[in-house]
Amino acid sequence: MPDKQLHIIAFHIPYPPNYGGVIDVWHKIRTLHAAGVGIHLHCFKYGGRQPAKELDKVCQKVYYYPRKTGIKQALSDKPYIVISRKSQPLLDNLLKDNYPILVEGLHSCYHISDPGLKGRTIIYRAANIEHHYYHHLYKSVRNPLLKGFFLWESIKLKKYEKQIRHASAAAAVSRADQKYLQTHYPELKPAHIPCFHANDQLNIKPGKGDYVLYHGNLGVPENDHAALFLIQKVFKYYPCPFIIAGMNPGKKLQREAGKHNHIKLIANPLQEEMDDLIRQAHVNLLVTFQATGLKLKLLNALYLGRFVMVNEPMLSGTSLHKACIVANTEAQILQELERTMPLHFGEKEQNHRKEVLDNTYDNQYSAQKVIDMLL
Repeated sequence: MPDKQLHIIAFHIPYPPNYGGVIDVWHKIRTLHAAGVGIHLHCFKYGGRQPAKELDKVCQKVYYYPRKTGIKQALSDKPYIVISRKSQPLLDNLLKDNYPILVEGLHSCYHISDPGLKGRTIIYRAANIEHHYYHHLYKSVRNPLLKGFFLWESIKLKKYEKQIRHASAAAAVSRADQKYLQTHYPELKPAHIPCFHANDQLNIKPGKGDYVLYHGNLGVPENDHAALFLIQKVFKYYPCPFIIAGMNPGKKLQREAGKHNHIKLIANPLQEEMDDLIRQAHVNLLVTFQATGLKLKLLNALYLGRFVMVNEPMLSGTSLHKACIVANTEAQILQELERTMPLHFGEKEQNHRKEVLDNTYDNQYSAQKVIDMLL
């Protein structure tokens, strides 16, 4: 058994790593395992995800707990994402030893204030400032019931966030979130530890591609909004091929993409197919109207893709401006596409990309920061 032991409380089963939050958790686990840390993983089972044998290969022990969803939890005075992860078996397992605990997100914090854990080393890992994120969701959806739920959840999350004071320390994925935590919880001495990701080295294909790619989880309102914006304000006015790829596209997005012969929508691609789409594209075009957290799809595009074009909110809290082409309005995006499509991505561009990424976003460097905090 490794000398260094660590509990990780994850909000979901982190394999397969096919959407934002679990990508960070999975690659954190595998990198810490490679660094000699024994992982005791606690995760919540829901939404059709099943126990994964791959987790057994990188963990000392994996525990699965049912997430308790439903109207009763939605009506609680505690946030739905928190109360639905209340679990006495989880607490009992944590109390069996004195190993440090890494709590992934406010989602996983229900037991953080339990008297039995007083004095334990507990690190709160913020993937977002959750009440900011839910307020953005409230503003981005049109369904009245969803708007009400997201607004109420945002209010409850802001109040509940104070529970993180029971942690020993905190870590944020973005500089902006780190600054927020430093302002509100200075006693936790918040660190900046970026998202862990699939790429341990650059894997960029030199040369040129013939299409522009937007990718993301299209079932998430902010990504659906961004994809519709690009179709209606950018793609329809530029003649090159465009591809939109991601999980669970909505019917409106499918209709809008179907109106244009040069726009192709690829629903639910396998990870290998998605990575190939990113590598073959000439430009990975990523926009968001929600400046929260660190967008993992941005890191994936930078490690795998040629030219990466973003708007300013996509870069919020990062040090990645020098690695990207920044365009904020539809006119600027069209102008930069016109300029970039004829260019060749070569060794000079690749070396510059590597220099920017290696300074902050290397997985092994981030893993050592976790170890230094916890162990």
